[in-house]
This record gives sequence, structure tokens and C-alpha cells, in this order.
Amino acid sequence: MKPARSLAQHTTLMLAGAFVVIEVLLVTLFVLFVLLPLARRSADDLAALMVLSAQTWAELPPQTRPAFEEELLASHALALRPASRHTGPDEWHPLYFYVLEDALGRRTGAAQHLVSEMTEGNTWYWYNVPTGIGPLGVGLAKSRIESQPFVALAIGSLAGLFFVIALAYWLARRITEPLARLEAASALIGQGATPTLLPETGPRELASLSRRFNAMARQVSDLLSARTTLLAGVSHDLRTPLARMRLALEMLKTDPTPQLIERLERDIAQMNQLIGNVLDLARGLEHEKPVQVDWGHFLTQIATDFSTPDCAVEVRFPAGTWPLARSALQRAIGNLLQNAQRYAPHAPVELVCEVEGLKCRIGVLDRGPGIAADKIESMFAPFQRMEASRSPATGGSGLGLAIVRELARANGWEVTLSARPGGGLQAWIAL
Repeated sequence: MKPARSLAQHTTLMLAGAFVVIEVLLVTLFVLFVLLPLARRSADDLAALMVLSAQTWAELPPQTRPAFEEELLASHALALRPASRHTGPDEWHPLYFYVLEDALGRRTGAAQHLVSEMTEGNTWYWYNVPTGIGPLGVGLAKSRIESQPFVALAIGSLAGLFFVIALAYWLARRITEPLARLEAASALIGQGATPTLLPETGPRELASLSRRFNAMARQVSDLLSARTTLLAGVSHDLRTPLARMRLALEMLKTDPTPQLIERLERDIAQMNQLIGNVLDLARGLEHEKPVQVDWGHFLTQIATDFSTPDCAVEVRFPAGTWPLARSALQRAIGNLLQNAQRYAPHAPVELVCEVEGLKCRIGVLDRGPGIAADKIESMFAPFQRMEASRSPATGGSGLGLAIVRELARANGWEVTLSARPGGGLQAWIAL
């Protein structure tokens, strides 16, 4: 089976074919509407001069005819001689002389062919012109017709064809090279490698395609990194409660006590919470369809669910409704509130909604220790915590902010953290 052409070859052939068709069309139009009318007009004028010269020679006195012949040869490259009895076959000669034959036939009223003869290294064409004293041979040198329009068109067409092929190949390479780079980079992604980002230059469509591919490549790289971190973190955080459970089970064989059973239950609850957080992070990739939600009922319910005697949640919101991914937003706000209450346990936390025109944002504001500006971005990575001991007594699993970011990505939100004026941290979700 014949292998399929590459995109560059196919594009080159298509462009070259289109240019050749255009070139042939232009040459044809030039010949039909410019060159042929000019040739006919020139041949008619030359035929008139040949007939007039023969008739004038016939009417001149014999003693002046030699001088006339010399002047005619010197000025117009025409010669006169007695008529030949043989008009000759219809031999091939340059195209212009066929047009001249036709013009002479109309002038003389008798169609005949030009007869070619080689004289002193030059080709002459002869035609018998009727005069008052009988036919007279009128000849013209081939060198008199010096223009070669068809040769010029042929050379120009060939030069144009080579130029067209080179231009078509260059255009095809310009179009297909970015696609070839995209294909190679896609193959690397398919193999699990991280490709070099594509240059976002060139035609608008290709630049847009490169930007989208680069965004996808970065997202895939982030997902692979998050997956590796997630698996490593889960295995690490599960190992500690599993070790405690194994020890408790051994102790239960010899000394079963309520304290050991309670420890097992706490370890199981911790593992269940960790697994639930991992599942939440995975579900964060799913897009949720927005529904119209009343701010008052929605935010008040969240504040009620998360308020404690030691850490109340204060709510401020405008009246009205907004299209929301309700469940996803509730999970995101809940994670932010849990973080705020964990790090600012004895101060009220504010849950704020601000609406300005077509823009809306929801903030969770606390008075805790805050996060250094250079560490804010790293806090969105899975299993990242400000407190490095990873003890359940001093913090969560480190998945809360990662889940919030994944929920935001899936639903088209923007999550930002920044220092709160007066101390603390403010987390905003822009809808």
C-alpha cells in the first residue's frame, strides 16, 4: 500500500497546483486579449506594406526601380523579385507568420503559403503579390520579426513555476512545522514525560493552539505531580495509624481495655477522614452545574454548621441571589472555615460576600498567624502544612487548600490568599 503523503507534501502540491492553474489562466488571457490582437494588427500593417511596395514597384519607371528596391531593403527589410511559380507546401514556421499569411490572403484575395528560403545565413519568407503587370514576389527576413513573446512566456512560466513550488514548500513548512512540534510534544505527554513548551508565535490560529497545548501540558504536569504527592502523602499518613492499630491489637490479646478500643476507633476515624479528603480532592475535578441560590439562606446555613462556642462564624452578605455550583462552593467554604478555626481557635471568623455589578466574591477572614507571602502558593500543594510535624493534634492532613483549588479550577473560580490588614489571613473565592 502506498504510504500517505505528509501534510507538508500535500499542502505543497495543493498550493503549487493552485498557483499553476492561476498562472496558466493569466497566460491564456494575456495571449487571447493582448498578444493575439497586437499580432493581428502588426501583421495587417506589414501585409499592407508588402502589397503597397509590390504595387508601387510595378508603377515606377524601370530606371528608378533599383533605387526603390535598395531603399525598401534598407528601411523595411523587404525585398522584391519575380514571382515564383511554386508557392510551396504548408511548412512549419513561427506562429506570427501564420497570422501574416492570413492578413496577406485578405489583402490579395488569394490564399497561399509563405515560402521560406535560406539566403546568406538568414531565412527569408516570400509571397506572390498580384500587381498591374503580374504577380511579384515580396520577401521579408525572419530577423525582421525580432520579438519572441512565446519564448518569453515559456521562460517566465518556468521561472514562475519554480518560484511557486519554492514558495508553496516554504508556506507548507511554515504551517506544518508547529504541528509537527505539537505531535512530538503530544507523544511525550502520552509517554508520561514532560515536553518543552511550544513557542506561542506565528499565525493566530497556531499561536492559540500552542497556548492551549501549553496550558494542557502544564495542567497534566501538575496533575502528575499532584498524583505522586497524593499517593506518597496518603501512604505516609496511613502508616502511622496502622502501626498504632497493629500495636493496639497485639495488646488487646493480653490486656483488652476500653482505652485500647477507643484508640483503635480514633485511628479508624483518622484514616477515614484522610481517605475522605483524598476522595474530595479527586471529586474536585468534576464540574457542577450552577443553580440560583439565595445568599442569605446559603451563607447563614454554612455559618451555623461551622460555628462553635469558642469560634463563632460571623456572616455579612447582600440581599439577592446568584447562580452557584452549590455543593462545590459549600465544600470549598467549609475547608477554608476549618483552616481558619484551626489556626485562630479563639477569635471570631468572618464569612463575607461582596457583589459588585457582574462580579462576586466570597471571603473567609480570620485573625490567626497568617502565612508568609513567599509561602502562600506552596500551601495549595497536597499535604503542605505550616506546621511541619504532621501530627493530627496540631493540624489536618494538608489537603484542605488543595481541594479548594481543584474545586475552583473545575468551576471556573479564582482562589487567592493574602495577609489581612490588622493581622490574620483572608481567603477569597472570586466567582
